[in-house]
Formats: sequence, structure tokens, C-alpha cells
Amino acid sequence: MHRGFASLLLSLSLLVLAACGGRAPKTSGAEPGARLLTEPQYRSIIADVFGLQITIGGTFDPLVRTNGLLTVGASLARVTPAGFEQFDRMARSIAAQVTDPAHRDYLIGCAPQDVARPDDRCAEQFLGRVGRFLFRRPLEREELATRVAEARRAAVELGGFYDGLAASLGGMLVSPSFLFVIDVVEPDPDARGSMRLDAYSKASRLSFFLWGTAPDEELLRAAAQGELHDRRGLERQAERLLAAPRMEAGLRAFFDDMMAFEDIARIEKDSIIYPAFSAAVASDAREQTLRTIMRVVLEENGDYRDIFTTRKTYVSGALGRIYHVPVDRPDGGWTPYEFPEHDPRAGIVTHVSFTALHSHAGRSSPTLRGRALRELLLCQKVPDPPGNVDFSKFNDPHSPARTARERLSVHALQPACAGCHKITDPVGLGMEHIDGAGQLRTAESGVAIDARGSLDGIEFADVGGIGPAMHDNPAAPACLVDRMYAYATARPTQRNERKYVKYLEREFARDDYRVPALLHKIAISDALYAVRPPVEPSPAFARNTP
Repeated sequence: MHRGFASLLLSLSLLVLAACGGRAPKTSGAEPGARLLTEPQYRSIIADVFGLQITIGGTFDPLVRTNGLLTVGASLARVTPAGFEQFDRMARSIAAQVTDPAHRDYLIGCAPQDVARPDDRCAEQFLGRVGRFLFRRPLEREELATRVAEARRAAVELGGFYDGLAASLGGMLVSPSFLFVIDVVEPDPDARGSMRLDAYSKASRLSFFLWGTAPDEELLRAAAQGELHDRRGLERQAERLLAAPRMEAGLRAFFDDMMAFEDIARIEKDSIIYPAFSAAVASDAREQTLRTIMRVVLEENGDYRDIFTTRKTYVSGALGRIYHVPVDRPDGGWTPYEFPEHDPRAGIVTHVSFTALHSHAGRSSPTLRGRALRELLLCQKVPDPPGNVDFSKFNDPHSPARTARERLSVHALQPACAGCHKITDPVGLGMEHIDGAGQLRTAESGVAIDARGSLDGIEFADVGGIGPAMHDNPAAPACLVDRMYAYATARPTQRNERKYVKYLEREFARDDYRVPALLHKIAISDALYAVRPPVEPSPAFARNTP
């Protein structure tokens, strides 16, 4: 998708867009913090440093989605004892693979004089090189000496250089310097009494935002030479990252987080009710939507809102059985496809990834779908249901209500439920022509489906009207801006940043809702790197704190 010529045009257009923008409001950012690596970031770093051939087993502690993003939730996460044990097991496994006979010759880059004895020279060379990428900064002299000493002691105890090296590498992989992205600040020479992120923290913030992984060699070099504290140097690196093929992976990581696609792997469907649904369908559904979004916002550099109306997508062999679309490729791989005009499916909210994910195991759910649409794509919080809600009437198999619309009318009679269902159900009911597995249907329990719906005053006859209603809803692009800025800073947006986010919303509209322009504007902004000094506790607080 991401071609060199398109990248060149993108870079040139971004420069023009940046030159035409208005003056951004000043922000003071947030206090320096630390956030846990997300699972995708952890996996990306290991692949970058050691290659895709290194497997990562085990599970990660789940993060709490905060402000709509797991990446923001990572800023509030702590490692539990069980979670640390998992990290330790993964670290030992990775280190053992890196130093085993199959990988050591090309991953370590040096050889000991005697494999049965320590070799400080080779250990220092390897640990210093990989530590720079794992910690996103050079190791201090004493820090590196400690790691080399660990390798030496372990080599003596375990009887071999590579065992000792694996032990030291494993320790690095459970270090807070690796597992947490830590903001390091220093006095700002251009603003007396103020602080700024140091160059390596700036490099990490830029790289995790645009690429979803740690800084590469060139970005670390720019940080070492102080280029990131220079406006033009920062712009040069941001434009390099934006023009690189790797940017697509970074943008996919953002949309994967925004769409809550980590839940797709846990989808369970009743195989009797939905025999066409499978684990392959779930996996391909995620990929279909991400490919569709990338085509609109990156390959075509188009209007972001078109992801809600586009009929152009991609299908695989597994998805073909759900969409009833023939896939000619014998390997069942990806094929470009455009839903015909008579098909009500258009836009990503009609994809299997949305309709099946936000449904129950054996039936659709207008409420789940309506809530997901509002919370994930419009940034509107829907209150959780009260703990004492009586679902017996809704789930009663002997109820005369045979369609979701009829069953949901029960909740309209319960004051504790009516408020939320008025928010979720009108748009969710408009999706009822799509069943719980993402397949089209016209009837439920033998009764013709009434799929009329509405979204914020826009009424439509069926699911085909949801896309245009989303496209024209000003909350949709505003939500993207809000999520993208929070993703870039990897923390909740501060009150002092609200004016800047509103500025980004206006600029996004002026740039015809083009996502690369928005990425560029954030990447080179002062706001992304703004940091304020930590608040010192009062003397009384300090005296009374144990």
C-alpha cells in the first residue's frame, strides 16, 4: 500500500499543510510519568531488535481501557506479582533463543575466546548494543559494567559464556527501563524555571506515536546529537518517520487500539446457530477493517469520514462465507472487493469486525452495537447498566416478543434502563439486518425485521443509512482527534490541553479530514513534548506521610 512515490507526495503535501496552519494554543502538558509497554509495543520491540524468528510465549496482564484506549490505560498500569512472573518467563525464553546455537552467530555479533568461560569484551559489545535499543537510550558506563559483571558471574556459575549472556539479557528484559517508557526531564535552557523532556524521551514519544515501537538507529543518533531540541531537526525526523513504510504499521496499531480489536480473539459464537463463523473469520475480520481504513486514510490520503461510507474493502476465503462473496484465489487470500449498490453494507460499522464483535454468542445486540458506536467512534460515554436490572423479561424464551425491537421495548418501561437505551438502541436497531455473526438477514424468528433507526436526529430506513449519518456527524472526526492526541501522549488529556485539541479539530476539518496531515501536525507540535515540573508535596503533607 505504502509506495515510495506516494510517500514523496505525502511529505511534500505535509510541508505545505504545516506552512498554512494557524498558531496553536500553548499547553503546559502533564507532569513526567512512566507507562507500561502495551503488548503490541513489547512484541514490536523484540521483533525489531532480535527478528521475527524469536517467539514470545505467555500472556500479558490485561490493561484497563482508559479514555477509550489501552495505550492510555498503560499510563496507569502497575505490574502485579503474577504479571512480573510472566514477564520473567518471557524474558528467559527470549534470552535463551537469542543465545542458542541457531541464532547466536548473527544476533550476538561477536564470539567469545572460549565458550566455556566469561568474555567481558564480547558481553560488553553485545549488551551495550542491544541495551541501547531496549532501553531507548545508551546505557550509562556503570550500568553497562553491572550488566557485564552479571554475565560474568552467571557464566562462571552456569559453566558457559552464552548461558551467562542469556542471564544478563534476561535481567535487562525485566528491567523497568525496558518495561516502562519513562519520561526523563531536564531544565529547559530556553525557559528559566521550566523543564523539558530530554532528547531520548522525545525520540521515544515520537517513535511510539508514529511507528508503535522504540526509536530506530537514526532517531537515536538524532537524539544523541541534540537535533530533536531544534525545530527543524525535529521536523526532519518526524517527516522521515511519516514517509517510511513503517508508518503504516504504526497507524494500524492506533486504529486497532481505537476499535478495541484486542477483544476479537475472544469472540465466541454458537456453532449451531452460526456454522460459518470460525476463528479464521474473527482473525480475518480484524484485518479486513484495518486494510479498509488504511486504503482510505493512507493509500488514498482521503477523507477520514469516508471509512463510514466506503463500499470498497477486501475479502478472504473465510470472510467470503460470511458475506456470501466468491473468492477466486485458491489460497483463500485477500481480494479487493466492492459491495454492490443494492447491498446495504457500506462502511466499517457494517463489517464483521464490528457487528459480530458487538453481539452475543447466539444473537445480535442493538444495545451493544449502539454503545460501541457511540463510545468507540463518537467518544460519547454510555453509563453502565444498574446492578439490579432485571433481564428476565428480555431473555424469557416464552415471551411473545420475537424480534430485538420487541424485546427491547421492555426496557423502555423501566426508568432505570430507559435513559441509556434511548442513547444506544435507535442506532443499534438500524443494524438488525445483520445477525450476530455479521451475515445479512431479513427476518428474525420468522418475523420481518424493522430496521429503522436514527442517530442524533438523522433517521434512516436500514443499516445502509448508518454510514452517511456517521460521515456527517461532527462528533466522528472530533473523536478521532481526541483519541489520536491521547494516543500520541499516551496519557489522559489534561485540562490545559483542551484548547489545543479544539485547535486540532479545526485544523483537521481545514485539511479536509486527512489523517496524515493530522499526524504531522501533532508530531511536530510543542504540545506533544510539553511537560510541567512535578508538584512538590507541601511540608505538612511530607511530614504526615509514612
